[in-house]
Amino acid sequence: MAGRTLGGATMATIQGIIIFLLTLIIGFRPYNVFLLPIAFLIMFLIALFFTALGTAIASLMEDFHGFQLIMNFLVMPLFFLSGALFPLNGLPLIIQMIANINPLSYGVDGLRASLVNVTHFGLTTNIIILTLLSLVTVAIGSLLFFRIEA
Repeated sequence: MAGRTLGGATMATIQGIIIFLLTLIIGFRPYNVFLLPIAFLIMFLIALFFTALGTAIASLMEDFHGFQLIMNFLVMPLFFLSGALFPLNGLPLIIQMIANINPLSYGVDGLRASLVNVTHFGLTTNIIILTLLSLVTVAIGSLLFFRIEA
């Protein structure tokens, strides 16, 4: 489980870095180049969280036909309510409350903080919450995966 999760997270992070490099070609410039390692760390934490979540959910399923449906059912709302498409400031209270419990909100906000110096939660808060959620999800995924193997 650890190998699958770390491998998936590494591949997703490499894909994110490739997309980042493409944005440099079309004109994007980060606010502070010294924060790029932090941005890549946040990308890795997001990838680790979602890879471990996928592994945990797959461990609970008896057939893999519904796995994609369930993942899309979870990932799409998390994406739309994360602030990736619009900033979290000035939104209705209910959407802000949802964003506060959405793990992807902290990832998006961390990337914004490290790349364009705009943050809602604070860079340190984003990293701490992403790290804790990733570790918890990896632990839960490991337990569920171990139950299949046993």
